[in-house]
Amino acid sequence: MPGWASGNCAATCAFAEQGLVFPSEERDGALSPLPGRTMTDLARATALLTIDVAAIVANWKRLSALVAPAEASAVVKADCYGLGMDRIAPALFAAGCRSFFVACVNEGIALRRLLPGAMIHVLSGPMGGDEAEFAAHGLIPVLNSLSQMTGWASFAKKGSGAPAVAIHIDTGMSRLGLSEPELERLAAKPEILAAMRPILVMSHLACADDSDSPMNARQLTTLRRLASHLPALPQSIAASSGIFLGRGFHLGMVRPGAALYGLNPMPGRPNPMSQVIKLEGKIVQVRDVDSPQTVGYGATHRVEGKRRLAIVAVGYADGWFRSLSNRGHGMIGGVKVPVVGRVSMDLTTFDVTDVPVESAHPGGLIQLIGPGYGPDHLAAEADTIGYEVLTALGRRHLRRWIGTEGAAS
Repeated sequence: MPGWASGNCAATCAFAEQGLVFPSEERDGALSPLPGRTMTDLARATALLTIDVAAIVANWKRLSALVAPAEASAVVKADCYGLGMDRIAPALFAAGCRSFFVACVNEGIALRRLLPGAMIHVLSGPMGGDEAEFAAHGLIPVLNSLSQMTGWASFAKKGSGAPAVAIHIDTGMSRLGLSEPELERLAAKPEILAAMRPILVMSHLACADDSDSPMNARQLTTLRRLASHLPALPQSIAASSGIFLGRGFHLGMVRPGAALYGLNPMPGRPNPMSQVIKLEGKIVQVRDVDSPQTVGYGATHRVEGKRRLAIVAVGYADGWFRSLSNRGHGMIGGVKVPVVGRVSMDLTTFDVTDVPVESAHPGGLIQLIGPGYGPDHLAAEADTIGYEVLTALGRRHLRRWIGTEGAAS
């Protein structure tokens, strides 16, 4: 089973117990050399971010089976929510995913280099003047406005090999998508649609994470009504949370993103998805303190009695939010250790008084995200959402990807 059940993380994190020695990484339950890493790289790492690609693939397979016969695509924008498109997208393709969504044309070009045979949709659509880039790389623009459609039709009429398109309808978010008046004007100009090859009509739910919101049903009804202005095409309205609103929302295609990466698509209920990341920070210093000492900038935490503190080389520059000051926590050996004082750019202080001395030492690791404390839990303490947690993960972490082999099985 993908995830952390193999128990090999302790072995592969041996540098924490052996004084900054980290000679190998975990790949599918076995240890192998870290390619492209020197011992110096490993010794000076301030944090280790482990990304379970097999768990991501398993999440996609679970959703694909749930929505069949609808197609399950994969949203891989923002570098797969910050987790590494170059590792994750090929594994999803090998597992059977054929349709992918990115945010902008540059992401689409990067993905095309990885996946020559994939259907790649670009959510922003053409910005004006970049239509040839879509054609050159076989990218499917999501057309969001009448002006985008008019521009694309003009480009397509030049016979420049314009690829197929998706059409986005606004059903209540007032963000991207054609409005109802725009659709009516489009219906009055059939030559625009005649110049292109639409293959999908899509919209986006505003309140999908609230299954009780009446807006979900209203938007679905609106999509069906407004789509009548267009040729009969496959439709899509559900992203991760929308999938769990029921089969009526699956239509022809679903577009999971957050759920693939372990975020809970059903807030307030048990998470049906496997966790996919583990973030561990390295302890730089351990110090004994006593009242009336204070901790961190602004002296916002006052020590009461004798305490032991661990200073960890992770801060808000690494995605450990400043809003976690005096309210977040980490884990050492299954014991919660609270953040004390303000989180600074490169450092966070934890109270490790309740942890055995041998478990919290310079060079040792503290779990910041992982089993029992996933991105959604961190987000709740930081007063944000799991999406921001994932995409904010800094580039100073030493990253490793496990489960990249055999992901198609």
